[in-house]
Amino acid sequence: MSSIARLIGSCLGAAMLLLGGLAQADNPPVAIDDAGRAIRGYDAVAYFSDGQPQPGDPAFSHDWKGAVWLFASAAHRDAFAAEPARYAPQFGGYCAYAITKGHVLEARPEVWSIVDDRLYLNLGPGAQKKWRADVPGNIARAISNWPGALIDPGRRKAAPEESGDR
Repeated sequence: MSSIARLIGSCLGAAMLLLGGLAQADNPPVAIDDAGRAIRGYDAVAYFSDGQPQPGDPAFSHDWKGAVWLFASAAHRDAFAAEPARYAPQFGGYCAYAITKGHVLEARPEVWSIVDDRLYLNLGPGAQKKWRADVPGNIARAISNWPGALIDPGRRKAAPEESGDR
């Protein structure tokens, strides 16, 4: 086997390992801010129990999937700890609409919706409007792109200013 063939084989093997790791549905990455907090420190349970986003308190935290999740109360923390997949935002807390396009953009916790008992976050009002235009289709497209979108070379973690909302 030539050295070029071995090199190509090694590169393909490494790519397969990377893709295989990302494709594990039970452990996709979670979007975190500079402090390591999921959903910018907002309480994931509050969307369901209070019907609105609510900042969490560092006194009520829980580590899950490499992120620190903050909650407004011990009861919310305990509910999340018991069933994190029930409360965590879909697509790792990244912008759900961007995932439909194969992109990974940070979401704003104030721009959200709950569909079929699942929390979806979006980048801003523009993305939210496009998301709401075809929720079932957008969910299907996002599911087909997740978590593969994470290897997109155009991946961005920071959300653009509101005027640049997609």
